[in-house]
Amino acid sequence: MITIIDYDAGNLKSVEKALNFIGQKTIITREKEEILKAEKVILPGVGSFGTAMDKLYKYDLVDTIREITDKKTPLLGICLGLQLLFGASEESPEIQGMSILDGEIIKIPDTPGLKIPHMGWNSLGINPKSKLFQGIEDNSYVYFVHSYYLKAKNINEVAATTDYGTLIHASIEKDNIYACQFHPEKSGEVGLQILKNFALI
Repeated sequence: MITIIDYDAGNLKSVEKALNFIGQKTIITREKEEILKAEKVILPGVGSFGTAMDKLYKYDLVDTIREITDKKTPLLGICLGLQLLFGASEESPEIQGMSILDGEIIKIPDTPGLKIPHMGWNSLGINPKSKLFQGIEDNSYVYFVHSYYLKAKNINEVAATTDYGTLIHASIEKDNIYACQFHPEKSGEVGLQILKNFALI
């Protein structure tokens, strides 16, 4: 059973549908007891950093998420769900993130010929040691929608990168914590394999 955290921040149903397609049972909830007893947890997210953090505090989920990471429950952050795991974002500089991982969330630089938000398919440079990308070829394409990106403090925690006007740390792994800036649930066969890999962790 994979628990998907509901904090009014989008893409819940598409994540649930993808997981069900690969044979995984799911539950969508914001109940602390359900999340704490989960085998695996997904933190999805679309929208703004500040609004999402407000919702996490409103539903008393920040301490719950920290608790599941402390007890080594596998956690997968998706898109905004990745960014919220860090301490701050240039999108909402007055709002503190969860500070579970170390790094910066920065605005994608204006670059001639590149549109912001970064929306569409882009290829990944994959760390072959990554658990999340086992069985996935380097330079595989996945689907992005974002205007801000991760610059991780610890390069050895970076599972995949992409280039879009700058080098973007597109996925991160640290102990039981996994996160993707892109949307595996919208990334075809490659995305489904990533979700299968997470389910097997």
